[in-house]
Amino acid sequence: MTEFIVVIVTCASPAEAEHIAEQLVAERLAACGTTVPNARSIFRWQGQVNRESEVLLLLKTRAALFARLRDRTRQLHSYEVPEIIALPIAAGDESYLAWLQAETQTNKA
Repeated sequence: MTEFIVVIVTCASPAEAEHIAEQLVAERLAACGTTVPNARSIFRWQGQVNRESEVLLLLKTRAALFARLRDRTRQLHSYEVPEIIALPIAAGDESYLAWLQAETQTNKA
């Protein structure tokens, strides 16, 4: 696993996405949360195909913090089974990655 990741979370509303992002950034589990409104999700849930408007939340963090970020996101999220998936950052601007590292450093990680 690479040192840095982007975590994708779909949320029911802009308010929910912003609340989750604000909490995770305040707790230093993510350096940044970017909300992307007007996502359209088509998915199977409990035997039915559903179509929902959602907000995509992109969280930038360190791989070492994923388990804690996932658990905290579950606590804050309204969905029974929220989408919380991580993608590795294969490369990035050195200054940005240094900032990401500094903003997510904690004694618990």
